[in-house]
Amino acid sequence: MLSIAGYDPSSGAGVTADIKTAAAFGCYAVTCITALTVQSTQGVFAVEPVRTAIVRETLLRLRDDFEIAAVRIGMLGSSAVAEEVAGFLERERLPKVVLDPVIRSSSGAPLIDPPGLNVLRSRLLPLADLITPNIEEAATLAGVQSPANGSTWEQAESQICGCAHRLHEMGCRGVLITGGHLAEPVDFLSIEQPDGQRLVRSFTGARLKSRSTHGTGCAMAAALACLLAQGKDLASAVEEAKEYVRRAIQQADPLGKGVGPIKHLCRG
Repeated sequence: MLSIAGYDPSSGAGVTADIKTAAAFGCYAVTCITALTVQSTQGVFAVEPVRTAIVRETLLRLRDDFEIAAVRIGMLGSSAVAEEVAGFLERERLPKVVLDPVIRSSSGAPLIDPPGLNVLRSRLLPLADLITPNIEEAATLAGVQSPANGSTWEQAESQICGCAHRLHEMGCRGVLITGGHLAEPVDFLSIEQPDGQRLVRSFTGARLKSRSTHGTGCAMAAALACLLAQGKDLASAVEEAKEYVRRAIQQADPLGKGVGPIKHLCRG
């Protein structure tokens, strides 16, 4: 599994978290770091995108050396890096591309510039087999209004369905909108079928009381990439990845002084 993402020195998110998630699923992760960050469980304090030449050579060397079965794309950091990654994927057409469109950190720090957001929309969305935005990220990408935090599923359903429809129109084949911001968590999956019809399914969950939730989006996307590489269909992969993240939150040790990491190498 190829992880294209940022470096989190606290190892709760980004490439180091992807390595642990891949190991939990019996996969081997190779990585291309897109940006260095200064962050801890208490927030993101600085972001430094990697030079595009380094990103380009890293991707090419990994492609030449490994048979890539799936790709997880996370934080890109800048429009220049986003364009480099898009160009690589357009040329290589690697299988099972899962795009986690990281726009800002949970603490509110921007993790990609406005031109980079346009690259996400115009070039990377059509290359992805599945995108995994939260509700706010999905609305930003689609250019629509996001449901208010704390909305019920009944209040937000039409907006979320409309957002997924718009993302399909922009080229996405599979859309998983995670609903942790709703009053009761509901994830919404929409898959475009070869005949043009869409398979739609919602996954309800229970809110867990924990401060160990840093990097849950990264873990979800990386788990999905591993499961798709192993031949799981999308709906089954979502169910299994959700259960993995739930266990990883429940079994997490309380590390750090802020929002700590999940336990990626959790027991079944």
